[in-house]
Amino acid sequence: MFTLMTLPYEKNALSPYMSEETINFHYGKHHQAYIDNLNKLIAGTDWESLSLEEIIINSYQQVDKTAIFNNAAQVYNHNFFWQSLSPDSKEKQLPENLQEALIASFGSLEEFQAKFKATALAQFGSGWVWLVKGENGLEIIKTANAENPLVLQLKPLFALDVWEHSYYLDYQNRRADFVEAVLSNLVNWHFVAGNL
Repeated sequence: MFTLMTLPYEKNALSPYMSEETINFHYGKHHQAYIDNLNKLIAGTDWESLSLEEIIINSYQQVDKTAIFNNAAQVYNHNFFWQSLSPDSKEKQLPENLQEALIASFGSLEEFQAKFKATALAQFGSGWVWLVKGENGLEIIKTANAENPLVLQLKPLFALDVWEHSYYLDYQNRRADFVEAVLSNLVNWHFVAGNL
């Protein structure tokens, strides 16, 4: 059975960009609910013995396994999202290898940030924005609802949750302000570089 991951920082550590109230709801309620739902859905079945990644890949686009996929993928996505953030200024410094990869793929760091923001704002409704590594280098993609790079044969490097529950308490409907705040103040670039 799956359990809620331990956050790599205190619940108030991302403030003022992400409040403790948001963490309490987003991590403590939404993320926990996906885990609880997944555990109920796979209890007593062969799915219990699989890893989270195996469940996601094996249930993807299986009509009778949609609920399993949605909950498993959301657990994975949230685990990745929380690790993508940090209050630590050392972890927020861009490692040289990642900086070079971003410039090689997007032309400049400014172009990377502009494209990432534009992609986040272009996601209609609930979903995710990802920095991924594929055959052609680094890419920015968006996925709807629970979908993630694993099912697209892409390697996730950084995840940003753009479901409303991720930002509504702090930013109301201002998704652009939320995206800007995260990109400028909360990204754990060392975690991102470690996934290269």
